[in-house]
Amino acid sequence: MQALQTTESTRSDANAAASARYRNNFLKEIEAQVEDGEWVKMCMQCGVCAGSCPLGSHWEHTPQKIFMMIRAGRRDDVLRSDSMWMCTSCYNCVVRCPRKLPITQIMHGIASYAHKLDLAPKMQPTRDFSLLFWNNCTKTGRVNELKLTLGLYFKDGLVAGIKKGWSMRNIGLGLVKAGRLNPFELFGGHRCKGQQGITAMLKKARDIEDQRKRAIS
Repeated sequence: MQALQTTESTRSDANAAASARYRNNFLKEIEAQVEDGEWVKMCMQCGVCAGSCPLGSHWEHTPQKIFMMIRAGRRDDVLRSDSMWMCTSCYNCVVRCPRKLPITQIMHGIASYAHKLDLAPKMQPTRDFSLLFWNNCTKTGRVNELKLTLGLYFKDGLVAGIKKGWSMRNIGLGLVKAGRLNPFELFGGHRCKGQQGITAMLKKARDIEDQRKRAIS
């Protein structure tokens, strides 16, 4: 609990620092902190992205509107929205954008930045799954399906996890019989060879991203 409180406090401090540094210039903040964020100012508000998105009607704010809100300085409205977490990476918007903006990357980048600042909406399903998946696969280089499934089932508590597991028992048994689910993965599971190389690769990617942010800032 103390570690969780420390993490939340650190994120709160990071948000306060970012807010002070980029006060009244949210666009500059996005350009500096979000991958491909410098493309936001190129949006001409045609609405093709909104019309191309298969989940467009379910978004609180479409990508077109998100870009407009960024340029208008509506920081909290953007970073606290669950809109970016609705992106399914279908790339329809990117393919059809007249200016070829990397909309999908920007949406994921804003979502990641909001999470980093602890502003992302809590209990958002896509956010919860993204965190579980990332923490799962980066430990060994491969996804441990059993641990990922159990993490999803029990994220809302013991009772909820038991109920969900029981309701899916027939599907789970079928996966075990077909060899698609191994109960013994609970005690370790398969790993990629050269795990140190995966760790080094992820560290290098973070270093490159940090260098890019410092260059823009």
